Amino acid sequence: MKHESVIMFVMKQAALPKTKRGVERRMQILRAAEGVIAEQGFSAASIADITRRAGTALGTFYIYFDSKEQVFRELVLEMGQLTRAMVGEQIGKAKGRLEAERVGLRAFLEFVQKNPALYRIVEEARFVDPEAYQSYFSGFAKAYENQLVAAAEEGEISPGDAEVRAWALMGIAKALGERFVLWEDGKADLEAVTNEAFAMIANGLKP
Repeated sequence: MKHESVIMFVMKQAALPKTKRGVERRMQILRAAEGVIAEQGFSAASIADITRRAGTALGTFYIYFDSKEQVFRELVLEMGQLTRAMVGEQIGKAKGRLEAERVGLRAFLEFVQKNPALYRIVEEARFVDPEAYQSYFSGFAKAYENQLVAAAEEGEISPGDAEVRAWALMGIAKALGERFVLWEDGKADLEAVTNEAFAMIANGLKP
């Protein structure tokens, strides 16, 4: 399934309630699922655990969601939407592509720091829901690739294979987020990490 069809599937299955109370209750269940799945893992987490944390009846879950799989997939999609929106807002203020790389990396690391549960869920999606996992990264990569092509055409960066570059840069951000945010439990100096990584991105490893 292509990432567009994954998104359409989730949106079709996750139609929002029509009342304010229904929207709030649905979000309450979603946030509870985020915490439970991040702590216990998808397999161990049960719908009973989720509704218990949400403070609602078990049957209420099925008013808003068809299954635990649907909740999980929606959380992965939500992470992608939130990350793209937040990072996009920050890089929109940058002057030139290189500055955008630095600003975007810092913004991503800060987002992971503020949303560790969602990030762990995306990582678990590699095994639980490979289609959603691929959709998450493919959506990022395509937009990233287009930005790099435009920057090369404007002479802001050197020419090269934009697809390879997009995935390589995403890989850097992903690994740094895991090592210096999740593993450090928010104690790492994100400015120092960003500066070091950006120096390599901008200048390479040549002496």
